[in-house]
Amino acid sequence: MEHLNGDQLAELQKVVGKFAFRANDYYLSLIDWNDPHDPIRRVVIPDVRELDEWGRLDPSNEESYLVMPGLQHKYDSVALLLVTNMCDGVCRYCFRKRIFMDSRRECLQDWAAAYAYIREHHEITNVLLTGGDPLMLPASEIDEILSKLRRIEHVQVIRLGTRVPTYNPYRVVTDKVLLETIKRHITNDKKIYVMTHFVHPRELTDIAVEGLNVLQKAGAMLANQTPLIRGVNDDPQVLAMLLDKLSFVGAIPYYIFQCRPAVGNKPYTVPVEEAYKIVEQAKAQVSGLAKRVRFTMSHGSGKIEIIGKTRDYVYFKQHRASVNEDSCRFMVFKSNPKAYWLDDYDEFVEDYRIV
Repeated sequence: MEHLNGDQLAELQKVVGKFAFRANDYYLSLIDWNDPHDPIRRVVIPDVRELDEWGRLDPSNEESYLVMPGLQHKYDSVALLLVTNMCDGVCRYCFRKRIFMDSRRECLQDWAAAYAYIREHHEITNVLLTGGDPLMLPASEIDEILSKLRRIEHVQVIRLGTRVPTYNPYRVVTDKVLLETIKRHITNDKKIYVMTHFVHPRELTDIAVEGLNVLQKAGAMLANQTPLIRGVNDDPQVLAMLLDKLSFVGAIPYYIFQCRPAVGNKPYTVPVEEAYKIVEQAKAQVSGLAKRVRFTMSHGSGKIEIIGKTRDYVYFKQHRASVNEDSCRFMVFKSNPKAYWLDDYDEFVEDYRIV
């Protein structure tokens, strides 16, 4: 951290006393240290404003969907496994800061019980491996997890939610065992999706793109998720460039997320209606492949898509609800430009249930 002066290091120390900090030489090399507002710097270097009192440790109420530590079952067809508390870099806007504070409470401990639960619940067709970052695990451990899941007949799709292709693409490019492991567990009718997490076009370096190419050659399907982050991708031109580049390299834009109101996240969060405008302005500039992305928030009740705004009203749709009867529910609220989350809207106008 030789690029930071004494005052900056002192501020950083205040933040890392509360929230985890991690970065590597590769990702730090992408920063323009002459630019105090550099977006890559914003992603990974702590900001003293993270200490402002704001947000919650569990903004999406994940705890209410815990079957056991490390296993969430929020939607009928999807089980989520928190397989590690390790990341190759800690995003400052992380919504699971709590995982670095108490990993035994948050991460999976009883693997046998988790596999048994998934076997017993035939409605589960998708398993998402997350954390932390599953690609931080040794290839042998990833192989064991994939092998156990592939023995469960009704599990069709396995997803790896990862930022390793961004933070450390060399792991992907050079670890032939990892690539062989992924390839071995892909069949004609059962796929592995690598859910990448690129938030700025400058992260798509030559080596990062090479990493995506070798994952595709191994048979993995790629889709990208990005939160909208203040000072990183909250410019329509930058966001459009990111969506375009992702579509060019085959990591199809999947979700743009409203940044979750987690503790420490205030300096990185954009109000919902401002964010909606940015997303729509960006989508207006890109092709159909790039604009398939949906702007959503991972709310405690499910994934809620922000689908429209007029001068006076904002329109939401329950893209996927934890309660099936609420799926596709259409909701109208009075506009609130200061709202950061659905819970900040208190003037409810109308709703309509389609199913």
